Amino acid sequence: MPDNVRGKNQGPGKPAKPADRRPAAARGLTYRDAGVDIDAKMRAINRIKLIARGTFGKGVLTDIGSFGGLFDLTTAGAFRHPVLVSSADGVGTKLKIAFLTGNHRTVGMDLVNHCINDILVQGAAPLFFLDYIAMGKVDPQVIIDLATGLARACRESGCALIGGETAEMPDFYKPGEYDVAGFIVGVVDRDKVIDGSRIAAGDILIGLPSTGLHTNGYSLARKIFFEKRNFRPDTRVPELGRTVADELLAVHRAYLQPLRGLLATGALYGMAHITGGGFTDNIPRILPRGVSARIDVGSWPVLPVFSYMKDAGRIGDEEMFRTFNMGIGMILVVPMHREAEVRAHLDKQGEKHYRIGEIVVGNRRVIYAAGTAASS
Repeated sequence: MPDNVRGKNQGPGKPAKPADRRPAAARGLTYRDAGVDIDAKMRAINRIKLIARGTFGKGVLTDIGSFGGLFDLTTAGAFRHPVLVSSADGVGTKLKIAFLTGNHRTVGMDLVNHCINDILVQGAAPLFFLDYIAMGKVDPQVIIDLATGLARACRESGCALIGGETAEMPDFYKPGEYDVAGFIVGVVDRDKVIDGSRIAAGDILIGLPSTGLHTNGYSLARKIFFEKRNFRPDTRVPELGRTVADELLAVHRAYLQPLRGLLATGALYGMAHITGGGFTDNIPRILPRGVSARIDVGSWPVLPVFSYMKDAGRIGDEEMFRTFNMGIGMILVVPMHREAEVRAHLDKQGEKHYRIGEIVVGNRRVIYAAGTAASS
């Protein structure tokens, strides 16, 4: 479907025409004969409209179903020089766990939260979100489950689910499988943009804990759990204290709420969202020339799932830190003279945090060193 906001094919309240049940030879070919069921899609979209409206704030000027979503930027707050920040992402092969379990309620939350974190690192708060869902044959309940997760995460972060696209693509996807992608737009005042340019040797690295794998490293994780260990999704793993499915479907958390009050203070010189590429590839993305990041390994509690996978897969430290978040989903770069202020704010928010390293003179890379026992 070429349109970029779902539901344009039919006006609000216009009933779908009853299907012609005559043989194709008698009535001529239809889209349904080619594998696309527009009526099933529209039934799902009508439910999604109700779900999405629950995320609308005063800035949303159009309902789901318009050709484009309109948002009034003047409602976003008082900005001297507003800058829009956008990002797009997917959930990766974490979707395979949803397919195996039939649980499609959390991957929508993963998608929204991942995108929120990606614009948060530049100091932006989200305004609105759009999604793209594609599958071989429309399953209305799966679409509704996905949309429910999208809407829940949007509501929790004050972000409007303003539109999207649902594409039925016969022969592109295996039965029961689909893909989903998200697109987010946020805003930040130009003089409050966090771009890493102020980072200097001596600054402190503060790590905020993840809830698990988040949305990265799943191809390796699936190989360990389902091939090497030959587990099923419902296998309970004593070392993890829960089933494989519960561990691997743990929701990718958003860090907006605990950090919102710090964004405009100037206390955050940089932030790194630890996604694909782990520590090794994500931290250098925010470093200016002339510095590196020293990570004090052992200075935070590594989640059991990472220790388990390391042992089960006989994975080296270098590979672990370049594939997984190792229990730290967001890293803050803070000047030493403002560390106490930032940590006091996080304490007030009830957010666990760990001093995990320091900025040192170097050439924009990550240096791993032996650290001390974790302390928040």
